[in-house]
Amino acid sequence: MSDVVMEEHGVAESFEGVQQRVLELFSSHTGYGKSDIVLDNHFDSDYGIDSITLTTLLSDIIKEYRIPTSKVPDSINTLNDIFDFISSKLNIEKIDSQTVNSKHEDDNAGNSLLVEKIQSVFAKHTGYSIDQLDVNVDFESDLGIDSVTLVSILADIPSVLAIDGLKLPENLRTIEALIHYLDTNIDSEKKSVLEEYNQEDGVEVETINKPKVEKSIDSDHEDDDSSWKHFLSQLLSTDDDSTLTENKVKFSFSSLGFNQHHVNELYNKLTHEFHMPNQIRLSDCDTPEKILHYIQASKEFELAPIKEIINQVSHVNEDEEIRDNDPRTMKDFVAIEHKDLFHKTREFRKFYKKKQRQQLYWYGMPLESRCQNRALIYDETTGKRREFLMFASNNYLGLANHPSVIDAICEGARQYGATNTGCRLIGGSNILHKELETKLAKLKGRESCIVYPSGYSANLGGISALAGPKDLVFTDAINHMSIQDGCKLSGAGRKIYQHSLDNLEQMLDKYAEHEGGKLIVTDGVFSMHGDIVDLPRLMQIARKYNARVLVDDAHSTGVLGKTGSGTTEHFGMKGEVDLELGTMSKALAGVGGFICGDEDVIEYLRFYSNSYVFAATIPAAVAAGLIASIDVMEKEPQRLSKLWSNIHYLRSHLLSAGFDLENSASAILPIVIGDDQKTLEFGRAVRAKGMYCQSVVYPGIAVGDARLRISVTSEHTIEDLDLAAQILVDSAKEVNIPVANSH
Repeated sequence: MSDVVMEEHGVAESFEGVQQRVLELFSSHTGYGKSDIVLDNHFDSDYGIDSITLTTLLSDIIKEYRIPTSKVPDSINTLNDIFDFISSKLNIEKIDSQTVNSKHEDDNAGNSLLVEKIQSVFAKHTGYSIDQLDVNVDFESDLGIDSVTLVSILADIPSVLAIDGLKLPENLRTIEALIHYLDTNIDSEKKSVLEEYNQEDGVEVETINKPKVEKSIDSDHEDDDSSWKHFLSQLLSTDDDSTLTENKVKFSFSSLGFNQHHVNELYNKLTHEFHMPNQIRLSDCDTPEKILHYIQASKEFELAPIKEIINQVSHVNEDEEIRDNDPRTMKDFVAIEHKDLFHKTREFRKFYKKKQRQQLYWYGMPLESRCQNRALIYDETTGKRREFLMFASNNYLGLANHPSVIDAICEGARQYGATNTGCRLIGGSNILHKELETKLAKLKGRESCIVYPSGYSANLGGISALAGPKDLVFTDAINHMSIQDGCKLSGAGRKIYQHSLDNLEQMLDKYAEHEGGKLIVTDGVFSMHGDIVDLPRLMQIARKYNARVLVDDAHSTGVLGKTGSGTTEHFGMKGEVDLELGTMSKALAGVGGFICGDEDVIEYLRFYSNSYVFAATIPAAVAAGLIASIDVMEKEPQRLSKLWSNIHYLRSHLLSAGFDLENSASAILPIVIGDDQKTLEFGRAVRAKGMYCQSVVYPGIAVGDARLRISVTSEHTIEDLDLAAQILVDSAKEVNIPVANSH
């Protein structure tokens, strides 16, 4: 190995040290763990690394080692190409890649293979390098792993460890806790599989030991036996003594409503009790049909015991299936393992259609009128058009139906055409876009404003442009998904705090010495809870730890503050927050998003925010309508007063009825139920009585925190509010939700 050092460039390090540092940079920029890196893999075809990521990586390498070059050759396609490039520029001897790979393997040999395999799964899903995945770091608060990503990770780990049928609980918070769970909960058969798997790699895993008492496969517990018989009764039916016919066998196990425990039990009984040859893997048999085909083709397997059990149990008909409660939620379809990428879509469709037949899911039903206090909607569950009380609209000030707004849109289309046919930087800017940005900046009391195609794209583009891999973003656990996705896209270290400013301060203190920048992102009004962020305290914390702050005013603009300016005006803090973001599809009655702030920051976003640079913007006609909406807000302040009068009126009646509204202090009134099934039944009863509001379950809210979401507008009359309160009380009684008598 060469001991040549790069003294002429002020870097005293062997080539081996350079190589290890390059691998660290590569992991940091791409998310690949070191165990996944192959030096000859192509950046594009093998790793899927785009040109921007590669350019940034090479730039950091050149800066770190002060390589004297003005241009990186186009021939760099692999890590070995990078090492050749470094060697040629710094005149050091390049060691053989095989030596490096061997060294890398030697370095990792001392690590537990179990830990390394688990770390590799987290690295693949999150973008962290294995070096960053210490066994004690918290998945959510330290790594910023949200519940959706964690579901996918925990579903992937059993297949990587070659333990079929294992379902890991979602409350595991660290790798150490995960390993402890494996140690104390998996049965002897799965442990032996894991031990054999590790022994093949020549590594003894000390953390998994055989249990003192092995669980019997042939347990005679009544619940296990009855659930298995019930399971079989839905898989097979018999026409005579010699023929097995198929009954729903093409459906997957999950779509039939059975969890992994049932599937494991079936497989264990077939293998151990009835001696089916163990020549197939359960993971390859995701439907009863696949198991049946094997059984029917096997001359060694005796069908009589199965048929005897089947004949003892009555079959479940379609009507009974519809009436049965399905315990699954939409979260169960996030991480279904299958070789076909679209398998989960078919499974979800079966689940969704079943919920629709039960009239529990009725999302996306089309309006056939303007969206006002009452709206004509085609009820797809009954196939009829009917008028509903509308409490699912974000048209808080009624501006979507204001004559001045509609006229402005019509005139804008006549004058400027249907659309802009381009992005803002290339032929897509209209004079109305400039005027709208000026008005929004004035409304928020800021120097400048940038308008995006949507509020979602504003969060994606704004956060990802400002924060990078060396920075940290701190995001509330219940922030809107556009914020969470923007944080992910940035590549920054994502730290999720638990909807508590105490927790935020603890986390900021933990990372007080972090060398990169810090950005705190929060909703002004939390969209599914209706509460308002404690902005004065949040800003005090941010200043203490030198963090920047972005407030998303999607549900605050037009609602909070004396003039409807938003969260900062509500607290008398105009101009004190670094960035104020919003959407124009709610109170402002249009479409699009915006960010307001200091002029130098906004100008930067115009060139580095991809969702602005590379996307067509809102049509000029829409901009015209938004300008008119802001004008109406200023000229008709009584709309805001009426909104708040309606909020207080309905809120008072709902609280008197005993509903849990959490800490709502906005136009959003959540009625918290908790249980998904009960909430869906509550929503179904409300809809049947003629009130249209949102039944919010996962992914709109965490599993177990389901609710109805009531949106109040200035257009609701007292009669509307009285009737809505009565419908909610009557519906709650109908589904046995405790409630007081109506007013």
